[in-house]
Amino acid sequence: MKPPPLRFPPALALVTGVLAVSTGAIFARLSEASPLVTAAWRVGLATLVIAPFAWWRARAELRALSRRELGLAALSGLLLALHFATWISSLSYTTVANSVVLVNTNPVWVALLTPWFTRDRVTRRAWLGVLVSVAGGGVIGFGDFAGGSRALLGDGLALAGGLAAAGYLLLGRRLRERLSLVAYVTVCYGSAAVVLWVAVLAAGLPVTGFSAPTWGAFLGMALVSQSLGHTSYNWALKYFGASVIAVSLLGEPVLSSLAAWWLFGEALTWVKAAGAALILAGIYLSATVGKSPSDARTTAEGE
Repeated sequence: MKPPPLRFPPALALVTGVLAVSTGAIFARLSEASPLVTAAWRVGLATLVIAPFAWWRARAELRALSRRELGLAALSGLLLALHFATWISSLSYTTVANSVVLVNTNPVWVALLTPWFTRDRVTRRAWLGVLVSVAGGGVIGFGDFAGGSRALLGDGLALAGGLAAAGYLLLGRRLRERLSLVAYVTVCYGSAAVVLWVAVLAAGLPVTGFSAPTWGAFLGMALVSQSLGHTSYNWALKYFGASVIAVSLLGEPVLSSLAAWWLFGEALTWVKAAGAALILAGIYLSATVGKSPSDARTTAEGE
């Protein structure tokens, strides 16, 4: 007996995810608040949006979490918070193009860190991806050297954001073995929101009194970039291999850079384009190591 047809095409969900996630850097650049406050509002509002649905669909599942699972979730949330805090901060120092390319190096870091979490070895293809990405980062860094330490600081923050995202993804894989999509997203977003808001309050940063465009940026990041974009990727994992999802993420730097060029007039130099091309090639090599479309079922969430 054939399964019932899907109400929503998976390919359309994947395209929606790419478009939604690509707005994150643009919304962050429009925000007048500090990067830490911007990150806190992004994840905090997204958690509030998802919380009622989680209470309805996954209340029993969330109550049954063990101490170990809660500990992993807290660490995963901490890494997600660090990812957003460092990456959004990088946008104050370097261009959107540099930031989104460097922060999306997380597949490279995942390839390097995987042996620390599993018994898998780093393949030659993965090492090649790392070397190509490092070369691309060097080209971008050389291009920013003339711009002074501010641009290099932004590049470094974006790289730190990519490294934090890699740790978050690796821990998330362990949690996803037991948790459904709703429970997983709720725990990760919620713990990240707690970390960010505690940091904001401890630093005494202003959290209100912003202009209408800034509030609009907060809502845009929470509803479009986070809730729609990230959740679309997680849902699409049930129908596509992890390699397809990872490679599709390469669309984010391209779309974000074009949007920044159109909206903010950020120049796209040949040096930056060459460095970005090398990094994207390295990400592709690292993200497709040992993957195939048939691995979709092994990475899909339980319903």
